[in-house]
Amino acid sequence: MGKIIVAGIGPGGKEDITPAVLEAVREADALVGYKYYFQFVERFLQDGCECIDTGMKKERERAEQAFLLAEQGKTVVVISSGDAGIYGMTPLIYEMRAERKSDIEIVSLPGISAFQKAASLLGAPIGHDLCLISLSDLMTPWEVIERRIKAVAMGDFVTAIYNPKSHGRYWQLYRLQELFLQERSADTPVGYVRQAGREEQEVKMTTLAEFDPEDVDMFTVILIGNSQSYVSEGKMITPRGYYGEKVKAEKVKSEKVGQDIMNESFRTILSEMQNPDVPKWRLWPLLHAIHTTVDFGMEQCLWMDDRATEILYGKVASGSLRHIVTDVTMAASGIRKGALERLGIQVHCYINDARSSQMAAEKGITRSQACMQLAAEEYPDALYVVGNAPTALFEICDLVRKGKMHPAGIIGAPVGFVHVCESKHAAKTLRQIPKIIVEGRKGGSNLAATLCNAILTYDDAEQLKPGRDV
Repeated sequence: MGKIIVAGIGPGGKEDITPAVLEAVREADALVGYKYYFQFVERFLQDGCECIDTGMKKERERAEQAFLLAEQGKTVVVISSGDAGIYGMTPLIYEMRAERKSDIEIVSLPGISAFQKAASLLGAPIGHDLCLISLSDLMTPWEVIERRIKAVAMGDFVTAIYNPKSHGRYWQLYRLQELFLQERSADTPVGYVRQAGREEQEVKMTTLAEFDPEDVDMFTVILIGNSQSYVSEGKMITPRGYYGEKVKAEKVKSEKVGQDIMNESFRTILSEMQNPDVPKWRLWPLLHAIHTTVDFGMEQCLWMDDRATEILYGKVASGSLRHIVTDVTMAASGIRKGALERLGIQVHCYINDARSSQMAAEKGITRSQACMQLAAEEYPDALYVVGNAPTALFEICDLVRKGKMHPAGIIGAPVGFVHVCESKHAAKTLRQIPKIIVEGRKGGSNLAATLCNAILTYDDAEQLKPGRDV
């Protein structure tokens, strides 16, 4: 009775074929495999060895042929690239033996997998917990693959991607990148190797945000780092932890601890949102709002004009927005001082100005209304941020309609039970002014301030890296 040896011949180079596999190939009576791989081992075959190719995507026929030959008493070597047990022929051979109720001996010889070869070329990217994912949906439904991608991304595993792309399968890698960016920092290192170990070998390194799926093909293996991975002297490294504090300090460099925590919080929020697939100009303030309130109801009640965040940041970047007016000091204190200094913006609040108390008494209006009237005289084109009083928001609407102010934008987040909803409805009618409004009774100074911070840091939204000025 013959036997079947299932052997992984490595990624391609002679130096990456193990001695055990070479010995098996030399003693084979028959070699079964995809013909492309014959070129890597044919020089080692003995005279008279029968080579049988069943063509691409003919794995089952290949396995059946191996059993037929082994049943004739021959030693049959079935080859796969890399390790035959990883997306290779080994599982199929064992399953077929059970199906045929065969007593043919099976020997499995490991090989160097493509991800291992790629890792060695990139440096040391798989120094910690690792997952492998194939994007081929020939055998596995895409719904299952996507579920696994989400789990791996959330679990912070170093991830090797097999079968990333083919002529008819092009969008899946884009989707994987999108899912990983919901969980990982945009500057997560990504390395990819084409034709690892072969003459056509190409080694490239980039980041998760900059990675271009169009730059890979079916011969490429991709390695995505975890949250601790970094690049040093052109090599991608995922530390095991021996020099944890030193490496961490080098990796985060000038990042503050608070920023690191905020980054992780935003990734957590993204993973728990009901609908994270919204435009960036909406997502960025939404993440800030949920982070501040721990209230995922913000997904339903945070209302914005089209591209409001983007438009308002454009005014900041161009220098046309240089003043912010708040209704109360608590809202003013929540706007990040570092961002204000960096951008050259001043915050004004008139609630403790003696003039507002005097005006309120003389006119029989609230101090909040008086504050807005004073602000309209001095900073009519400021960004107006209301986090407490609905009367302040009503007053802004009235002053705009009278032509006494023309705000660069409005953040409307008054909170309470009396006329709160009505003031927000009124603000929505100011159609020429970009607005961000917390609908319903919810709101507050902390929420108004964080929405303002989202505008001031909108240039960090692309990389999903909040907290620069924390």
